[in-house]
Amino acid sequence: MHPDRFDVNLSVLFTELPVERRPAAARAAGFDAVESWWPFDRPVPGDAEVDRFVRSITDAGVSLVVLNFYAGDMPAGERGVLSDPARAREFTDNADVVAGIGERLGCRLFNALHGTRTGGTPEQQDELAVRSLRYAAEAVGRIGGQVLLEPLSGVPGYPLRTAAEAMALVERVRATGLDGRLGLLFDLYHLVVNEDDPRAALQRWSADIGHVQIADAPGRHEPGTGGIDFAEFFAQLDAVGYPGRIGLEYLPTGASADGFGWLQHVPAGGRAR
Repeated sequence: MHPDRFDVNLSVLFTELPVERRPAAARAAGFDAVESWWPFDRPVPGDAEVDRFVRSITDAGVSLVVLNFYAGDMPAGERGVLSDPARAREFTDNADVVAGIGERLGCRLFNALHGTRTGGTPEQQDELAVRSLRYAAEAVGRIGGQVLLEPLSGVPGYPLRTAAEAMALVERVRATGLDGRLGLLFDLYHLVVNEDDPRAALQRWSADIGHVQIADAPGRHEPGTGGIDFAEFFAQLDAVGYPGRIGLEYLPTGASADGFGWLQHVPAGGRAR
């Protein structure tokens, strides 16, 4: 597991800086790739806002590897709008903007949050989720992109808590004729907190994993602050042949730039020392 395979999530790291300065801070810390939640406060921002975000990435000389779709008011606890009958139009409007940003920046992975059980029956919400995700997959598919679904922890009413639950919805959308345009976002922290079995999930769905994110548990801080055996986890990723980046989506215990010392113990050979 080469250290260069890691990328920085700009929505949880370097948050002491304005959004437009975070890509350069990640580059100064030695990273050449970043990822981000939706960086705007509405699903369809103005062109000038989008231009500033795109320019902050390109000027910093980093690549954007994952971008989230609009997920509502994240600070207020919302985690997705695509399954809410009253708000699904926000998601589909946003999907076209997301695809445009992806095309400009060469980003091809896009994370979609399902949303909580609000409005309609679970069956109605899941049917709407399939339609919304199909629209999103078609939008980003035009640029060769892939929609990812992520299990989450700590969100009451969020229905995708395990890899199996996320993959069940992925398969429903694939069955509409979009095989290959959807996959799993494998967030180790959320799976561990939800008492899913990461090893078993890696073995079963290794071919479906589009992206991996990490944080230690409990606490959601950097590796080494909790109880996860990252040496074992990185070896498992290597064993199943995961080829992609690993997103650092943790809350730093101190200043962001000071929290990467653990990477010194991740040599190119595979296992952390």
